[in-house]
Amino acid sequence: MSARRPEAITLRGRHSPEATGTPVPSASGNIGSRHLPPLLPHRASLMQEPVLVLNATYEPINVTAVRRAMVLLLKGVAQAEEMHNAEVHSAANSHKVPSVIRLLAYRHIPQQSRALSRKNILLRDRNTCQFCGKVFPSAELTLDHVIPRSRGGRSTWENLVACCYRCNNNKGDRTPEEAGLKLARKPRPFTLHTSRQLMRLIGHRDERWRKYLFY
Repeated sequence: MSARRPEAITLRGRHSPEATGTPVPSASGNIGSRHLPPLLPHRASLMQEPVLVLNATYEPINVTAVRRAMVLLLKGVAQAEEMHNAEVHSAANSHKVPSVIRLLAYRHIPQQSRALSRKNILLRDRNTCQFCGKVFPSAELTLDHVIPRSRGGRSTWENLVACCYRCNNNKGDRTPEEAGLKLARKPRPFTLHTSRQLMRLIGHRDERWRKYLFY
């Protein structure tokens, strides 16, 4: 396959650049920020920092970005449980940046809780090329179809893996065996168990998360 960088892929095969995994709906069903004042962060990367999302029962259910977490707080859908020292600013107000938020209404989380997307494939594979075993920034990884699409391979959890561009070009339109490559691990769906493992890995970087994850 080519080394073209794919956008997020939904289960229906449609491109979805906004796919971020488990959706956390608001009470109104709309969590967009069209009617909220724009936030002006001190640095752009701050708005992409991870925030732990807890269910109303304090059960960890997701990791989202600061920007999305701020929208949930401003709409009254969630409340902050732990805060960073940093702040973001709108035209008239300043807001502390959350590290952990809790939904005010309980959300049922299905067993398969992640949408099939580029972001979630990279999360599952921990930003590690599944052929050479090296860790890369997200921008330096693509998705590879283990069984090429020209051979009938589909865009599924079991047939997509994170892959660096070098290995992607080396593999080309062949199977790993034909290209002399070996998969680091068999690709599997992103289950709730996988999600919890990743939360714990991220939690090591933020001590505020630990009391919610390590029990």
